[in-house]
This record gives sequence, C-alpha cells and structure tokens, in this order.
Amino acid sequence: MFRELVRLQHMKRKYVIWRDNRGAAAIEMALVLPILVVLVLGIMEFGLLMFSQQVIVNASREGARQGIVMATPRPTEGDVQNVVANYLTTSTLDNGLAVVTVEGAGGTTGTNLTVSVNYPYQFIALNNFVPGLPDPFPLTASTTMVLE
Repeated sequence: MFRELVRLQHMKRKYVIWRDNRGAAAIEMALVLPILVVLVLGIMEFGLLMFSQQVIVNASREGARQGIVMATPRPTEGDVQNVVANYLTTSTLDNGLAVVTVEGAGGTTGTNLTVSVNYPYQFIALNNFVPGLPDPFPLTASTTMVLE
C-alpha cells in the first residue's frame, strides 16, 4: 500500500513538471516560420517565372504569325520585332529588356521564319534566400513557321 502511494505521488510530480508548456508554440513558430516564408516566396516566384516564360512564348508566336502572312510587301524584320515588342508591353513585361531575333523575314514562300525572344527574368525576393540562383535568370522562346 505504501509503495503504491509513493508511486502515485511520483507520477503526480512528473505530470506537474511536464504540464507547464508555456512558450512552446512561440518556439515552434520561430522554427517553422522561416521555412514557411521561403516556401511561399518560392511558390510566388515560380508562378511569376512561369507567367513570364509563357508571355515570351506567346510573343514569339505572335511575331512569327505576323511574319509569315502573305502580303505585298512581305513583313520585314522590323515589323516582326514591333509586334513582339507590342505584345510584351501589353503583358506587363519590359520590352526594353527583351532581345528579339528574326531570321528569314521577307523570304520566299516555303522558307522558314524563326523568331527568338530572350528575356532576363529578375527574381523579386527569392535570390535573397536561396544562394546560387542566376540573377537575372535567362528565359528563351523560339518559334519557327513556314512562310506562306
């Protein structure tokens, strides 16, 4: 009986010691918050990067479509570059940073026209948290179509 009473008191004391867990949530939050912030910023940056990539892909397609139409006179390299620049401007990208290369503009029917767009993507916040990311990150898109 006495042994049972001592064991109960000992268990009670353990319970009292472990019961006081004030500040545990603050410590857990301090440990998890940096990882959570980097994860959320990474998701946002990746979304913006994919948006920018899709915009330059569409810009190169629009330029190629403009360049292959059968018209008299045929669209020149400058005409195609203007179409690409206008598309980039309307889609919130800085067209001054984009390098547009047009090969085969003004050629004969049946030849290829290639429009390439290179755009340097600037990370907003992720490069401060992840070392080794290329800044600016080069995005490229190329479209080849046959002249009509």
